[in-house]
Amino acid sequence: MAALHALDYLDLPEPELVDFARAGDREAFRAIMTRCNQRLFRVARAVVRDEAEAEDVLQEAYTRAFAAIAGFRGEAGIATWLTRIVLNEAHGRLRRRKTTVELDELEAAQGGGQVLNFPNMTKSGDPEADAARAQIRRILERAVDDLPEPFRLVFILREVEELSVEETAGHLGLKVETVKTRLHRARRRLREALDAQLADVMVGAYPFLGARCARITEAVLQRLG
Repeated sequence: MAALHALDYLDLPEPELVDFARAGDREAFRAIMTRCNQRLFRVARAVVRDEAEAEDVLQEAYTRAFAAIAGFRGEAGIATWLTRIVLNEAHGRLRRRKTTVELDELEAAQGGGQVLNFPNMTKSGDPEADAARAQIRRILERAVDDLPEPFRLVFILREVEELSVEETAGHLGLKVETVKTRLHRARRRLREALDAQLADVMVGAYPFLGARCARITEAVLQRLG
């Protein structure tokens, strides 16, 4: 195959892009990463519940994937294949994290050691509105983080990534009915959690202080002469 300019890769159909990547073409793999980055980051974040660690998971998973992509046979889409690698790496991190915590607790007990992240969130130019959106996003993210992992993963892929039930089932290796059940339970738990949290936030809804207050006040004073 003739080499392509880096910018051309983004327009290639997935099978051709995968063929280049399987042949060791790093620019093709870069394009695959670009297409999958957001979804896979959200999957990793849903498991480890920490943005910095999710980035580490993604980097390690991509490194493993590039080393193994020559053996990719295409039984599932490349995004599904990568999702499973990311999940394996993320779950491995959790297991290692648990082992470390248990060892630290044991050492501490023996006296030998010490125990030491969706509405549209695009910035609007209105600091008050942006602050309100950021607060709502944090509330939503915390509520999703508190879901059990099986519900959290399904919710992220269905509601945040907007995958179909069938696509979500394929990515996670689940039955379609299991996806539906977990999504229903995730939504119910989120409603219960958000009802309590948003009750406090609503007290401060529709703020009219700061820049808007000053703008209206000055406009009225100017009209009054």
